Amino acid sequence: MFGNISIWQLLILLLIVVLVFGTKRLRSLGTDLGGAIRGFRKGMEEEEDDKQDTTEVLESSEERTPTVERQSETTKES
Repeated sequence: MFGNISIWQLLILLLIVVLVFGTKRLRSLGTDLGGAIRGFRKGMEEEEDDKQDTTEVLESSEERTPTVERQSETTKES
């Protein structure tokens, strides 16, 4: 994945990033990124719950639909 990058090169790169941005900014960036990931996961779970609720509503309405059709047929015959 990283090709020929050794652990020492990664550590030097990390040190440069810390010197440029500072630990406080990196910490806040990590906190913001974690919050965004949590929000995304929560949104995905809510979407699944909404889909399940919609499916349940559709299934319950399908169960009631034949009854309504039968009632309308008996009304037409009368």
